[in-house]
Amino acid sequence: MSGGPSKALPSTGPHSLRDMPHPLAGSSSEEAVGGDSTPSPDLLMARSFGDKDLILPNGGTPAGTSSPASSSSLLNRLQLDDDIDGETRDLFVTVDDPKKHVCTMETYITYRITTKSTRVEFDLPEYSVRRRYQDFDWLRNKLEESQPTHLIPPLPEKFVVKGVVDRFSEEFVETRRKALDKFLKRITDHPVLSFNEHFNVFLTAKDLNAYKKQGMALLTRVGESVKHVTGGYKLRSRPLEFAAIGEYLDTFALKLGTIDRIAQRIIKEEIEYLVELREYGPVYSTWSALEGELAEPLEGVSACIGNCSTALEELTDDMTEDFLPVLREYILYSDSMKVPADVEKCQDRMECFNADLKADMERWQNNKRQDFRQLLMGMADKNIQYYEKCLMAWESIIPLLQEKQEAK
Repeated sequence: MSGGPSKALPSTGPHSLRDMPHPLAGSSSEEAVGGDSTPSPDLLMARSFGDKDLILPNGGTPAGTSSPASSSSLLNRLQLDDDIDGETRDLFVTVDDPKKHVCTMETYITYRITTKSTRVEFDLPEYSVRRRYQDFDWLRNKLEESQPTHLIPPLPEKFVVKGVVDRFSEEFVETRRKALDKFLKRITDHPVLSFNEHFNVFLTAKDLNAYKKQGMALLTRVGESVKHVTGGYKLRSRPLEFAAIGEYLDTFALKLGTIDRIAQRIIKEEIEYLVELREYGPVYSTWSALEGELAEPLEGVSACIGNCSTALEELTDDMTEDFLPVLREYILYSDSMKVPADVEKCQDRMECFNADLKADMERWQNNKRQDFRQLLMGMADKNIQYYEKCLMAWESIIPLLQEKQEAK
């Protein structure tokens, strides 16, 4: 974060639902289509950070664009070739309106889950319920039990969000809200998980605890029986591509873990540098009070350093709030995607399991491809903005220094 005190969670109230954002904002649901069948392991592996995944302009600012005052956003100059193509959706879910609850035994945060759908599985076209983190955890466990052949999206870690101490602060709650919203959108976008009975109950039940204790008993038994069936036998003829997937996930998690650790250190050093800048700038201002002809230039230097401090604080906040959470999600994703070693011995069920896993891996690769393209382009754009602001700040004091020199 920016190094200042954490903001308190503001009071919450009703929010307008007129302009509900598309549930797949920031993620891709496109399935690979065309004449080719399921991609080979080599093709799957190549989709991670290959040349096709990230196409950035050479040299940054295009020729003819004035810098820095009129520079356009990098994200506005680039167009993703795999944006969602407007296909029809019949289920929209959003997570918003966090609210703090203080009880005798505990204090916790709930989030509003708003659902709009035209599916026949829903009795009403719109639902609004409140859920806390442990309810999301319950949902994920039930999805794992009842859909053992599919890859279940990860949840944000329960208590640990690096760089944040107060889990009731505005920053922590907003980071978690975004992660929970992404979690539900991943499920909503899935052609199988989105029709799961547990997911339906999670989105619609006013009293989820009642279903946890009673109403879901049958579904739980069904889920456990499916899990037992798929976990009771050793797979004898796993295709070789699954071994490649497992090796890729191990390497992917290792690389992301290294990037995450280095990014943490960079942000820590930026925050320490920001503290120094905030002490450094005012020195020039107090010095200017003792000078005559140098007073105005010294005030200019002080203001320049102050502007650079503000720009660095914005960059650090962006890295903490936008960059790190994506890394953390995919680190958790790689842990949750370890290919199971056991499936049912019957050949038709084995083939079904393999088909489900292939489809989910391809969906994950598509999501990862777009998420990281947006992440890296956004990070490039934020750094460009940071250096442009610093350039503007330092250029602003050059006329002051030139005027003093000409006066002499």
